[in-house]
Amino acid sequence: MAALALLVPQASRAADDLTGAARELARKTSAWSQGPVAVSYRNVSSLPDSELTAVRREFDSTLPAAGLGGTAAEARITLSENPTQFVLVEEARHGEESQVWMAAWNRSEPPAVPVQGMALNKRLVWEQEERILDVAFSAGQILVLSRSGLTISGEPGAAGRQQIPIAPGKPWPRDPRGRLRVNGDGVEAYLPGLMCTGSMQPAPRLDCRESEEPWVLESGMQAILLATYAPDRNYFDGRVVAQNGSRQKVASFYSAAAAEEGNATEWLLALVDGRTQVLNAALEPLAAFGAWGSDLVGIDARCGGGSLVLATRPGDSSEPDAIQAFRMVNRAPAAATPPVTFGGPVEALWPSSAASAVAVARDPATGKYEAYVLTLVCGP
Repeated sequence: MAALALLVPQASRAADDLTGAARELARKTSAWSQGPVAVSYRNVSSLPDSELTAVRREFDSTLPAAGLGGTAAEARITLSENPTQFVLVEEARHGEESQVWMAAWNRSEPPAVPVQGMALNKRLVWEQEERILDVAFSAGQILVLSRSGLTISGEPGAAGRQQIPIAPGKPWPRDPRGRLRVNGDGVEAYLPGLMCTGSMQPAPRLDCRESEEPWVLESGMQAILLATYAPDRNYFDGRVVAQNGSRQKVASFYSAAAAEEGNATEWLLALVDGRTQVLNAALEPLAAFGAWGSDLVGIDARCGGGSLVLATRPGDSSEPDAIQAFRMVNRAPAAATPPVTFGGPVEALWPSSAASAVAVARDPATGKYEAYVLTLVCGP
């Protein structure tokens, strides 16, 4: 990219849209090549691949087709983006001669959503040396899921705790994930290749078996999605069951959240390619965008109406992290609260109740894993 920056001339005035940018590059390419051009395409932006199809259509209608006589020039079109614009970058070559062009168009910003004093409250509820996969609450007790088992304790500082060991049928993957669900006295634990069920009364118990049953992914009070977890990976493989019982196949994803926009419910999937995909209630793709991390969770908003999506920010495991609440406006995220920050990476983000979530972060100073409950605080 550094070498490319040296070759690319200063960007011209932004085009009106993708079609205008594609036509601009096509005119330059046609004038330069004076003959057929073989074009390849790639998409590294948050836009869906259907947008790249529109670029291809403009080039096919403007440039002479390859193979119509003479030596074809070669060109590669890359659909990319920066914080303010989407960009088409073309690298063209004909024999020993090469050329680079760039055409851009401005992003359409969603309307601003007033914060109205809303904020996320972060409360530490547990910390330990072993990695925490999830935390849940039952009748005044804290349930902490780790690779070694389920820890059951009273409120922080209370004496006495119980450990129920969990033994996998085969070695854990390098980066395992786990999910706890509590319903009254009943408890469910989802782990790679394992399904555990049990009860807190009259005495805590947990029975585990090898299973490929789909995990239950809730989002506030409004939506549930069943998703099949890839046991040798750390993501869901795209096999899902919608709330109406229909089976669907979507792109592989790390996490999912539902959000209300108008009278419609939309699902948001944090895809393994780094984009966040927006789907309708029937799980049909509507749009995609970038700038979020791989952990999402949906919660109900007690103030301001509607629902919120909590999302981590993009980054690697060596960087401090943050979680922020967003509303969906015109199928794009609009910030609803300031971000809450963590000293290290957020390792897990799961629903805790309809209006709260559990975030697990690793403290780089102590090496311990810390579990926090995030709740929405409403302003005056």
